Amino acid sequence: MSVATGAHVVLALGSNLGDRTATLAAAVRDLCAVPGFELEAVSPTFESAAVKLDGVDDAAPRYFNSVVTGNFAGSPHDLLSAVNHIEAQHGRVRTQRWGDRTLDIDIIAVGALHIDDALLTLPHPRAWERDFVLAPWLCIDADAVIPGRGPISDLLAATRNTVMPVADQTGAS
Repeated sequence: MSVATGAHVVLALGSNLGDRTATLAAAVRDLCAVPGFELEAVSPTFESAAVKLDGVDDAAPRYFNSVVTGNFAGSPHDLLSAVNHIEAQHGRVRTQRWGDRTLDIDIIAVGALHIDDALLTLPHPRAWERDFVLAPWLCIDADAVIPGRGPISDLLAATRNTVMPVADQTGAS
């Protein structure tokens, strides 16, 4: 399935191991090097508790999160391959579902596409209830909508919204 040149994409980035600030910054640079990807905006960084399969894990290292928007001239599966490669370059190891990680890049939306196959679900099936996706995204696009779910401002208002902006975007927390 091919997407029209320049399909609008929303990506959520997270890191809770290592130098979180440096990892997120490097991931944005790596995304900009992906053929067909054109950066539009990068949100401020927010901090959140780790969410595991059993819920919030306050004992786990906290995440730094941001959202990136842009345009991508390629298929959603091509984008998935690219972000998986970037994650691997940054030491992402997939040993435990929803485990701690150096880098996580989730594709939240590709235009208004709806996909549900063995590799990819769009829009992201849980983004609508995750304050660590919605709060940063709202900072860069107050009018954004998750296809089939509604305006992110309304969705964020319906969450507990426990994320905190990272005060110093240069790396000190």
